[in-house]
Amino acid sequence: MTPEEIKPPVLAYLENPGDFLEETEKIVSLMFLQFDFSLIRQTFKDIERLFAGTYTGYRQCNTRYHDLTHTLHCFLLMARLIHGAFINGISFTQKHVVLGLISALMHDTGYIQLAGDSTGTGGKYTTVHIERSIEFMEGYFNRNGFSLEDFIFCRDCLKCTGINVNIKEMKFESYEHEILAKILGTADLMGQMADRDYLQKLPFLYQEFAEAGMAMFNNEVDLLNATPDFWEFTKQRLSTEYGNVNRFLRDHFMVRWGIDRDLDREAIERNIRHLKFILKYHLNDYPKYLDHEAIKEIADEMSKVERTEEIRE
Repeated sequence: MTPEEIKPPVLAYLENPGDFLEETEKIVSLMFLQFDFSLIRQTFKDIERLFAGTYTGYRQCNTRYHDLTHTLHCFLLMARLIHGAFINGISFTQKHVVLGLISALMHDTGYIQLAGDSTGTGGKYTTVHIERSIEFMEGYFNRNGFSLEDFIFCRDCLKCTGINVNIKEMKFESYEHEILAKILGTADLMGQMADRDYLQKLPFLYQEFAEAGMAMFNNEVDLLNATPDFWEFTKQRLSTEYGNVNRFLRDHFMVRWGIDRDLDREAIERNIRHLKFILKYHLNDYPKYLDHEAIKEIADEMSKVERTEEIRE
């Protein structure tokens, strides 16, 4: 099956938040004939309001990397992975699917500034955003009638999005809980890297790191150069710390779309391949080639170079 034959929204870009919610509900409905989406829908609306700046007590999101789009990609990929795990015989209760998806919606709320916080952007909270996300979630759960057990379940899922967290040292209430926590960590990493705008948004990620005082990179070119190695690190983390749950994506796409491929992994590999090419052949004017539309302009050039390199090898 060619990309042109694939039904949307597998490869098509989802522009509206409602499209993400609609596709997520379709995926969940493949697992449960009767499912109560009310909590997910309400939380989804509230997270939209939070990022838009219409949620009482908070400013509009002003981080351009960790924005609503990133949260939505994580949310959808969470659903895809849960479905793939379900296909492979892992049982989930409806309640835990709801909590897992809500965890995805909540996982980067820590970047949003309080209404009275007018200094800088939410990027300054990069190193503490998980703790702030958990704090926001606790208040939200208290206001909306969630139980303490629900909060603890989601809190531990959010902790697993930490890039340096040792999941083996964490205690989960069940195997199902552990799998959902690993799925969220996987969805967070893969969701952002599979985004068609991933390369375009990387300079914004550097800006967030710089504002938080993280001295890993001297400039955005340093971050771009380090990104292929970050993907190698991520692949290792996916297979070890996160238990290789990303393997479930292929089964999801097979059942949902009849495509025996992991399209999210392919999208990441394509982004990394494009980035390597840009850094090697267009470093002096790299900014204009990071946009996904601009990448199309160098597609022929990239193909010719790759064919030449294959012949030389």
